[in-house]
Amino acid sequence: MILINEIPSQIKERLIGCSIAGTSGTLMGCDYAGNALGKALPYFKKYIVKNKFLQEHSTNIPLPDGIGRAFHLINIFGEEILLRHQADWISGWLLDDWTWGEEGNNIKLGWDLLKKSWPKSFKKLSWLNALPKIVSSGKIIGKISSIRAKELNLPKKLQIIAGTTDSNAAVLATDAAASEGITILGSTIVIKRFAEFPLKGKGITNHLVAGQWLVGGASNAGCSVLKKFFNDKSLIELSRQINPESDSGLTLLPLLYKGERFPIDDPNLEPILEPRPVSDSLYLHGLLEGLARIEAQGWEKMKEMQLGKPTKIITIGGGAKNPQWRRIRERQIGIPIHSCSRQAAEGVARLAWKGII
Repeated sequence: MILINEIPSQIKERLIGCSIAGTSGTLMGCDYAGNALGKALPYFKKYIVKNKFLQEHSTNIPLPDGIGRAFHLINIFGEEILLRHQADWISGWLLDDWTWGEEGNNIKLGWDLLKKSWPKSFKKLSWLNALPKIVSSGKIIGKISSIRAKELNLPKKLQIIAGTTDSNAAVLATDAAASEGITILGSTIVIKRFAEFPLKGKGITNHLVAGQWLVGGASNAGCSVLKKFFNDKSLIELSRQINPESDSGLTLLPLLYKGERFPIDDPNLEPILEPRPVSDSLYLHGLLEGLARIEAQGWEKMKEMQLGKPTKIITIGGGAKNPQWRRIRERQIGIPIHSCSRQAAEGVARLAWKGII
């Protein structure tokens, strides 16, 4: 509220639409009036819950990873609650109506984008009504509530449009063409590309954003492993000492912990973070090469799935600022790479605009 109230009034009065992006998988429980019942459960935290439903269905098909978080909240707060992801909760707060959930944010809870429904097995859930009614990304949900409009000094006609995940919003900010690929170098490496159809395969994700299929995959490796060994200042200084035209001679697999999901789906894959040379810059060089190899394997996997080779790769996220890493990646992948400094906020604003026009 504080940040919104700081927006100049001459900008506020011109606003016509608002859309929210957030990290998918982060789940919270609230009452029917939207009041939070406790802290949100982060997307990366796994919950093992003993339950008859889970025991019966986990042997047939893999259950979405968010279902454990859902059962955990139900066990704590009971069945008479609402389960909402953070972007959906904020949209509900603006509407003063927590009925709705955006499709992409609810994939990890079990929503099927192709069938446009929850799994059939969910009909047996006694708390099915805790799940949101799903609306497509980019669709108008309704106008801001009069209460919120007054509190935030926003136009009463402001339309609230169903948003998307934070990574999808970042992709939209790049304004990438269908022939171009997008790599997000954040705590993990995420590669995405627009496609005419969804893909099938282990580790592959499919999102429908404003009517367009956005396909890709996310590794467990990324900038988080770099920050395990170096702070931001050291990363900048050591990167400057790297010659990206030469090889480090190291063969590292820079996972932060055991297990990988894409481009290799192997929960038992072990990190390779040794040997560590005396030279910190050489070690960083090896880590960056290892991350570049993972990204290259990801793009090769996408190519094998009939998407073809992208004409160029647009890079966003914190790692996009590193010119040495960019050149290392170009050598590994063999595709021109460009950096984009636009923020996810611009992408979700584009989504809101498309939903209105």
